[in-house]
Amino acid sequence: MPKSKRSKVVSLTKVEKKGREHKNALLQEVQENADKWQYCWLFEVGNMRNSHLKTVRRLWKDTARIFFGRGAVMAKALGTTVEEEHRLGLHKLAKQIKGQVGLFFTNSSPEEVTEWFADFKQPDFARAGNRAARTVVIPAGPVMQQHATPPEPFPHNEEPQLRKLGLRTRMDRGVPTLDVSHTVCVKDKVLTPEQAQLLKLIGLKMVTFKVGLRARWDSASGEVVQIEGQEVEADEAAAEDVVEAEDGDEQMSD
Repeated sequence: MPKSKRSKVVSLTKVEKKGREHKNALLQEVQENADKWQYCWLFEVGNMRNSHLKTVRRLWKDTARIFFGRGAVMAKALGTTVEEEHRLGLHKLAKQIKGQVGLFFTNSSPEEVTEWFADFKQPDFARAGNRAARTVVIPAGPVMQQHATPPEPFPHNEEPQLRKLGLRTRMDRGVPTLDVSHTVCVKDKVLTPEQAQLLKLIGLKMVTFKVGLRARWDSASGEVVQIEGQEVEADEAAAEDVVEAEDGDEQMSD
């Protein structure tokens, strides 16, 4: 008699945790880069998205090296005390490694680095827990997608998802339609998962990925300079105060 499939034992894929060997390799790599480059910048990230950080890595691939995450290992690599610091002055930088921060090694001038990161901003979709940067109202009529230029109505097969996210739509000639306007979110209110998903479905980007420079270490002098005016906010956004979803996407995709 064949064995029942219900009694079949399925082996789950095992993922080995990164152990001491990996930590030591990372520690050594940070130290090697501290020996190689003239400057080491400490930076923080607002509205972190891996895809945008990968873009930064790619654009600086030949002229810099970036480490992000595993703050305790990075701090240990630099040395958190005068006695333990890998190079003169690095303990001043290591003591500031807290939270979502990274290290940026480069030989590029401070002016070039500061100007580049001040200009690099990437709009993205808000997530649950972010505060709404503006009030968004979907007007009565066909529900429009803002991904396209000009905006296009949602296809009929999307209506169940729209209703699931709180829209009281009906079908009018195959197009999901609202009889009355619907407020998706209100400025400064924390977004729910449903609101964040609806904003993404509509195509409204409400937050901005940005890198803020906090401090710079100079290998020539061992000095650490604090950077002012580069702070980033977790809910930093690129938006107008109030926008209706039928307005031009020029405002909505900024």
